[in-house]
Amino acid sequence: MSTFSSSESTESERSNDRRLGDEGTSSMVGTSGMSVEVVREVREDPPEELEESNWPAKGGYGWVAGDVRDQSSLFRWSRLLNSWLNCTPVISKGVNRGIVSLERVSAIDRVCHGQEGATEKFFYMYMCHFSQLHVRLPLDDFTMGVLRALNVAPTQLHPNSWAYLQAFHILCQSLYLEPTPYTFLYFYDTRPRRPVTWLSLISRPSISRLDAFSQSFKHFKDGYFKFVVKEGGKSHFLNADRSTKFPFNWTNNPSRYKDMGVKELSASDKEVVGMLLKFVDKLPTKGLVRVYNSMHSIIDIEGICLLLKLC
Repeated sequence: MSTFSSSESTESERSNDRRLGDEGTSSMVGTSGMSVEVVREVREDPPEELEESNWPAKGGYGWVAGDVRDQSSLFRWSRLLNSWLNCTPVISKGVNRGIVSLERVSAIDRVCHGQEGATEKFFYMYMCHFSQLHVRLPLDDFTMGVLRALNVAPTQLHPNSWAYLQAFHILCQSLYLEPTPYTFLYFYDTRPRRPVTWLSLISRPSISRLDAFSQSFKHFKDGYFKFVVKEGGKSHFLNADRSTKFPFNWTNNPSRYKDMGVKELSASDKEVVGMLLKFVDKLPTKGLVRVYNSMHSIIDIEGICLLLKLC
């Protein structure tokens, strides 16, 4: 049986690594004396993606908090984005995947940046929107309406607040109620900050019907990527005048809500709020969000009722 000294083994490994870097394969002699071929995949990022690090930073975003402006994206690498997309659905079942093009983010792009230099309209979203909150595109009218009412882009609303939005939507569906932006916002306040940062919804303690979302989103900030609206998706995301159906980019004036009164609601919205106020106990936000992860296209109303202890 052949053996190697420590120094000989180290030198052999270095030699093998050099060959692997050039060819991706090498042959080496194992302890049994047999020749063994080692195959390793060598991945190289495209030169144009590496070169972007030398581009000058974009200016004009001093109104945005520094931690937002300074946060680059993991998805500046196309291979990483493609790998993640192979594991996570982002488009609703039955919807043509061609409505949007999913694209990586350049090294100097930030989640708060606008449409400067873009030939096609786009918006950013976080990977947690899809992997943990089970958002699917295209967004429904209720969700787009909430974003309009808050005057924020999808990534500008904190993921914990997205959880409230998702839970409220499925709750109303289970009760055959029509959710609207103002029936939802009736239960929350907002306190936009300067400089602008992620907007959070603050539950009104006396009337809140959803419990705090317990899942942490501490590491969501670097997981954003780009959705470019294609011709087949314009009806989903753009109005007839080509304006966007919700803010595509971060705004410097998110809406402030404080103690919305019942008098501010329409008659139909008052009915929805009145029904939800009949609940005595807080409802499980996390459990409701999980309903979106169901493989069934039809909502299990009976199951949700059991979850909510209504039946």
